[in-house]
Formats: sequence, C-alpha cells, structure tokens
Amino acid sequence: MISRAKRTPFGEWWWTVDRSLLVALLVLMLGGIILSLAASPPVAARIGLDPFHFVNRHVFFLVPACIVLIGTSMLSPRNLRRLALLTFICAVVLLLATLKFAPEVKGARRWISIMGIGVQASEFVKPAFVILISWLFAESARRPEMPANTLAIGLLLLVVSLLVMQPDFGQTMLITLVWGALFFMAGMRWIWVGGLAGTAMLGLFGAYFTVPHVAKRIKRFMDPSSGDSFNIDVALESFARGGWFGTGPGEGTVKRVLPESHTDFVFAVAGEEFGVVLCLILASLFAYIVLRSLTHAARDDDPFTRFAVAGLAMMFGIQSCINMAVNLHLMPAKGMTLPFVSYGGSSMISLAYGMGMLLALTRERPQAERLGSGDSFAPAMGTT
Repeated sequence: MISRAKRTPFGEWWWTVDRSLLVALLVLMLGGIILSLAASPPVAARIGLDPFHFVNRHVFFLVPACIVLIGTSMLSPRNLRRLALLTFICAVVLLLATLKFAPEVKGARRWISIMGIGVQASEFVKPAFVILISWLFAESARRPEMPANTLAIGLLLLVVSLLVMQPDFGQTMLITLVWGALFFMAGMRWIWVGGLAGTAMLGLFGAYFTVPHVAKRIKRFMDPSSGDSFNIDVALESFARGGWFGTGPGEGTVKRVLPESHTDFVFAVAGEEFGVVLCLILASLFAYIVLRSLTHAARDDDPFTRFAVAGLAMMFGIQSCINMAVNLHLMPAKGMTLPFVSYGGSSMISLAYGMGMLLALTRERPQAERLGSGDSFAPAMGTT
C-alpha cells in the first residue's frame, strides 16, 4: 500500500497521476509484447535470425521506455520545458548528422548508428517540438510583445526542412498537422489557417511531382493496378480471413509473407489472428487515451498545459490513425508505427517520453502551481 500520509516522491506521484491513463498505456505495451510474439518470429526466421530476435529486442526496449515514461511523468512543467529544449537541440543535431553520415535505404536517410544502435532522430524531435511550440503559443497570449508566433513558425520551418531532406513525408505531415491544430487553438485568424493549409497542399503537390517514391505510393493508392500492391492486398485479406474472432494465435499467414508484419502491418496480424474484436479494442484504447487527455486539456486554465496536453494527445492519436488507416487501405503507405504495439526502439522510447510528459502535465497540482506553469524557461533560457 502507498500511504497518502507519507510524502515520498513516489507516493506523491502515485496519488496525483492519472492512473487510468497510465493503465491504458501499460495495457498497450502488454498488447505490443503479445503481438510481437505473434508477428515477428517468421520475419526473423526469414532473414536468418533467431526466431525470437525481434521479441527479445521489443522487450529490451520496453524496459528503458517504462523508465522514461515514469521518470518523465514525475517532472514539473518548468523542468519538462527545459528537458524538451535540450532534447530538441540534440535531436536537431542528430538530424543534421543523419543527413550527412547515415546510409541511404530505399532512397531515404533516416537512421544513424550510435554505439551500434540505430537511432531515428525524427522520432525524438516530435514530442520536444510539441512542448516548445505550446510554450511559444502560450507566451504569445500572455505577452503579445514577444515574437512567439514568429519563433513557432521558424521552428516549424526548421523541422520540416530537415525532414523533407531525408525525405520523411509521413513525419512531416504529422508534425504539420499538430502545429496547425495548436496554431488554430491559439486563436489565430482563419486567413492564417487557410494559408497554412494552402502551403501544405502545395508541398504535397511538389512532393508528388519531384519525389518518385511519393508519386508511386499515391498512384498505387488511387489505382492499385498501377503498381505492386502486394502488401496492401495481403493486409486487407488478413482482416477478411480473421473475421470477428480471428484464426487463433500463431495460425495467421500474413506474417509469413509480409516483410514488415512486425512494424507497419502489425495491425493486420492482429486482425487475422485475433479478429476484428481485438482491433476494435485496440482502437478503443487509443481513443480513450486521446479523449481523456483532451478532456484534461479542455479543463485546464493554464494555456501552456492546455496546448501541450492537446498537442501530445493529437500527435499520439494521429499517428495511431495513420498506421491503422494504411493497414485498411484508407490512405497511402507512410511507414509509421502503431504506438507501443509495433516493433521499433526509437519509436517506443520517444512515445514513452511524449506520454510521460502528458502524464506529468495532467497530474493534479495546486491551482497556484498550475497557473505558474506558463512561466518562461527561466535559467534554461536566460530570462526571468
């Protein structure tokens, strides 16, 4: 038992954190282990690795992910902003290093090796970026004389430029959508929102006409007969084979032929072996996490907390929707993981970092502390 009377750091955290959100995240992590056991052994065997190679690594990455999740959720809003600033700087440096030193795989440079471990720097940019722009939008409301919106636009252009140079249009789209939503929440005029949407459309058309693999994916989505649609065809067939209750654990066939059944198409494996019912449960878990977080954001009086919680929740929810939509052939392939379910160390740890910040910001705190969370970075930014 954890006593309310004993004011230990862990006890104080336990009685103030949103435990239902925490449990939902832990259930997703547990579901990720089960689906990794179902999906990854055939993939590992096909490329000559131990059948449980990806399962072992999935569990291995879960350990630091849980530590990051719990540790980050114990921080104060001010320390979260300081950590986000440090994380953002490090991630931008890694993105620049990736463009220079990373090997090209399938026409893109996205992974850089650090001490033998592959790191996708763009994953760590996302949560830190949300915190920084949330603080800037909050400061714009509190101190109109501060060029916060200009700085927020500058950060967006910096991150988008680095991602497009990789190129990684999936992450670019995700970050732009979240930025635009927060920009709208901050009370910006419709003309600005329309301008952002128009710029995004021009960027999409530009990518279509200048980047061959983007054009190929869009054409294949619009007209499956225009190219190889094997992955999507097999994924769709898996849902039909699974029916409501699935073929049973280990009885699926999609994982034996899809090269990315443990990452991009793990939702299809879930549909075949465990059925539509499990897929609906997974979708409901994602929806619960997003809606409960947005409820917290709507009730909070502090602009920074409101923007940051909403931004982190939207990023989590949009990424989940993109992955599931690709599996169901509702949008072109994006190469985006299903949060805490797909295999991927960088994705898992960065998601744990983002959700840890969300848990920290939704903790029950005295009203005075909440209203003070909009203060500047203080020593970290050299301001008072």
